[in-house]
Amino acid sequence: MPQSPDPLDQLPDDVAAAAFRRLVRHLRHRHDAQNIDLMGLAGFCRNCLADWIRDGGYEGDKAAARELIHGLPMDEWKERFQTEATPEQLARMDASLARNPGT
Repeated sequence: MPQSPDPLDQLPDDVAAAAFRRLVRHLRHRHDAQNIDLMGLAGFCRNCLADWIRDGGYEGDKAAARELIHGLPMDEWKERFQTEATPEQLARMDASLARNPGT
C-alpha cells in the first residue's frame, strides 16, 4: 500500500530555510536551553542540527557545522554556556533517545 506524501515535503525550500534559520537563531539566543535538556525533551539538540546540515550537504566539517549552529566555536560555547549534566538529565536523555526512529 503506497504511503501518502508528507505535506512537509511540499513546503517551498525558501520557507523551510527561513523557519530553520529562525529556529537556529532562537537556540543561539536561548543558552539557558541546555543541549542535554533538549535531548531529554525532544531527542535532538544543537549538535544534532549540525550533523543534519552535514547530512543535507553542508561541506564544512563537524567543527564548522557546530560553529554555524552555535554561533561561535564549540569549545567557547561549552565554556560559556554548558553546565554539568545531572544524572536525572542523562537518564531523561537516554529515555528520549530510545524513542527516536531507528533506535
